[in-house]
Amino acid sequence: MSSADISFMIFCTALIFIMTPGLAFFYGGLLRKKNIINMMAMCFVSIAIVSVIWFLIAYSLAFAPDIGGGFIGGFDFIGLTGVWLSPYETYSSDMPHMLFMTFQLMVAIICVAIIASPFSERVNFGTFILFISIWLIVVYAPIVHWVWGDGGWLGEMGILDFAGATVVHINIGFSCLALALVIGPRKGYQEEPMDASNIPYVLLGMALLWMGWLGFNGGSALAINGIAVLAIFNTHIAACTAAIVWMIIEYIKTGKNSTIGFVSGALAGLVGVTPAAGYVVPWAAFIIGAVSGGICFFAVDFRSNSKIDESLDAISIHGVAGIWGALATGIFAAVGVSGLITGNPGQVWIQIVGILATMFYAFIVTFVLAFIVDKIIGFRVSPELEEAGLDLSLHGETVGEAVTIA
Repeated sequence: MSSADISFMIFCTALIFIMTPGLAFFYGGLLRKKNIINMMAMCFVSIAIVSVIWFLIAYSLAFAPDIGGGFIGGFDFIGLTGVWLSPYETYSSDMPHMLFMTFQLMVAIICVAIIASPFSERVNFGTFILFISIWLIVVYAPIVHWVWGDGGWLGEMGILDFAGATVVHINIGFSCLALALVIGPRKGYQEEPMDASNIPYVLLGMALLWMGWLGFNGGSALAINGIAVLAIFNTHIAACTAAIVWMIIEYIKTGKNSTIGFVSGALAGLVGVTPAAGYVVPWAAFIIGAVSGGICFFAVDFRSNSKIDESLDAISIHGVAGIWGALATGIFAAVGVSGLITGNPGQVWIQIVGILATMFYAFIVTFVLAFIVDKIIGFRVSPELEEAGLDLSLHGETVGEAVTIA
């Protein structure tokens, strides 16, 4: 095994872990002050819940050899049985299987944490924990297996998804749409102000997400090599391009350049380039980022004027940019693989199949699961607790007031 590759992958794994606390700040700052702690708690508890379930069963369902016609992995790795320090040759001969498993665990954690978006400011904390525990097994693990698993049907078809448009972003976006429809809007939505309460938290969170994303996409090369370097630069340039495009459109429409708009644009670029990061040359990443910033601006604008209360915009950014990124990968792929521009138009069709399969499976299964959980247990806290704020109501804690030192 390669010591250099092992060191690199450990570093990337740590970077991805930082994304979840970063998301806690990013999401928390976008909410009203009385719900910041609750959102952060949902992000942090995702770390523990996902880790335990990944250890017990979810990793096996995602990455063990297929037992279900390309749909689901088997039980070879239940409780990490057989997942030792020797390589898992299916994925890499240069690192311990345990390290590959841990890297994928960090990806799973941030994916589940993003799902907290439609739960914001109105859902019981225990119901959130129950839901994500089941969702990880019945939605996330199967889609991972389809694309990246040993014998998954989309992987066998030849889908290109370098670091997770279908697995992560399209999956998240359409799961969040289903959840938002089942849970319903917050009390007073579109009737009273619900502006971000702590923009510095949002900026800090985005800084951590951006940094972590370099490890997310770079580490998906599974080695310290030229592809990892390419993926890291492509990731960065797409985020920068998308942020600039968002700023330009926002200024044309409003005459202002908000910092929330800037980081939302950067996030759109990060999402859009994720499936293509190691497969395209930088000019293509530049284009992918530019388009991501534009289409996500209008998607967020449309969602904010709709009755769908998903104010952290996993649908409009992760879902929309994820679709574009997956499709763009089929168009621009030229490094080690071929897409439309290098003479392989069939790749676009494979990407479309993957996009549609992920959209429908994530939305339908999440909707059914959410509907059942809502009917049996119920997602919503009482109107009184929602009005008081979930920080105090559910956690007995509040964000402290600023102290002035004389």
